Amino acid sequence: MSRPLIGITAYFEAARWSDWVREAVLSPPAYAKAVGRAGGAPVVLPPLGLNAIEDYVRGLQGVVLAGGVELAAAAYNGEQDARVPEPQAHRDRFELALARAAVQADVPILAIARGMHVLNVAQGGTLIPWLPEVLDSDRHTEPGTTHTIQVSVSSKLGKAVGDRVEVTAPHHQSVRRLGTGLLAVAWAEDQIVEGIELQGHRFGVGVQWHPERDDHRLFDAFIEAAR
Repeated sequence: MSRPLIGITAYFEAARWSDWVREAVLSPPAYAKAVGRAGGAPVVLPPLGLNAIEDYVRGLQGVVLAGGVELAAAAYNGEQDARVPEPQAHRDRFELALARAAVQADVPILAIARGMHVLNVAQGGTLIPWLPEVLDSDRHTEPGTTHTIQVSVSSKLGKAVGDRVEVTAPHHQSVRRLGTGLLAVAWAEDQIVEGIELQGHRFGVGVQWHPERDDHRLFDAFIEAAR
């Protein structure tokens, strides 16, 4: 059986080779390893522009919208918070267009951390730009803090990981208003949305945490949908 071709979004960063420092297309290897382990063939997608979007969507059997720096507030007509790291406008444009095209073409999507925010904004949703201020707490932003997520058992996410999952997922932003066609399917104990799902789509799932690091059940379900 041939392996489905899975595109993984990436970003431009400075990288060093010996004495050379050059801009590079970077993607943490955990994404590619998780795709390969689940039976897919990973392909890293550089955010070079919008001309190749339709070709990607026609040629790929699935898309991973990977984690990274927070979206610019301008993407959802919000006001940029000074505490948010400098946005990567080129990546925002590319991934929002890719998400919309993949939704339109019914290509399976697994949206992780920042990727979940991209999927939500691509569908017309909005984000909380600085979560600690809304909650008056840093409980979602502290590195290494584990918390329990409640998952809808009737959702694709719930069928993959069960009704409860322990995650480590520090994040400064979160879903505020859900985009068109999206449902909340996972929540933290304080009801912050930690998982979303696209209704009527073959597989359109977004999670706030990083399943590529230590829990591959969601990747198994994603690759199965991509076959």
